[in-house]
Amino acid sequence: MGERPRNTTLCKERLSCRFYDKSDVRIHYEEVGAGFPLLVIPGGGLNSTVAGLATHPFNPFDEFQGEFRVIAADLRNAKGGQSTGPLEVDRPWDAYTDDQLGLMDHLGIQECMVLGFCIGGPFIWNLLQRAGDRVVAAVPAQPSGYRPEMPDLSYHNNMQGWGPELCARRPDITMAMVEAFLTNMYRAPRDFVYTVPASLCAPARRRSWCCRTTCRGTRTPSRWRPCISRRTRR
Repeated sequence: MGERPRNTTLCKERLSCRFYDKSDVRIHYEEVGAGFPLLVIPGGGLNSTVAGLATHPFNPFDEFQGEFRVIAADLRNAKGGQSTGPLEVDRPWDAYTDDQLGLMDHLGIQECMVLGFCIGGPFIWNLLQRAGDRVVAAVPAQPSGYRPEMPDLSYHNNMQGWGPELCARRPDITMAMVEAFLTNMYRAPRDFVYTVPASLCAPARRRSWCCRTTCRGTRTPSRWRPCISRRTRR
């Protein structure tokens, strides 16, 4: 059987591009299709944007528009994005989750599925903690995580590739604020571990492995918590 043809470029005319405003937060989002809601969290770290989906292994807008109502948003303050808001130094993960849940409320969506690339993995766990009854299914795709041999990788990457550019376009944000924000986000103790099933790994690496998330003070509800062993046979 031949490979199913893919439309790798989604015309802007087929996307509904809108903004969600709440207080001093403005979130740019796009949606396409109809059916059960699928919230997509693009990868790209703190520079996660809807446009970045074009560089992912597949574009959910292209792949799922015929089956679901696909929704994605620019992360607050991401480079190249249109979402803006304050830098909430004391609650970095929860600030982003506020935006995601607020967008669902704005769209009148009570329940949804979530597909998260890269940083979307940790965001999924925070969504499950905050509103597990609203997420009926969740898939972390190539999730970012924690490596003991490189404990400050995400912190340093964002201090160089995210913070300076943000400060340059936002005079109200200083590098001292960025440093405190990233410290709370990436250097605080990690509270949980999740396991990637062997069936989802590449054929050459048929095993499960754990990945510590970088969420501060977050624990997944027991009904979502998978086995945390480093080697799990499936």
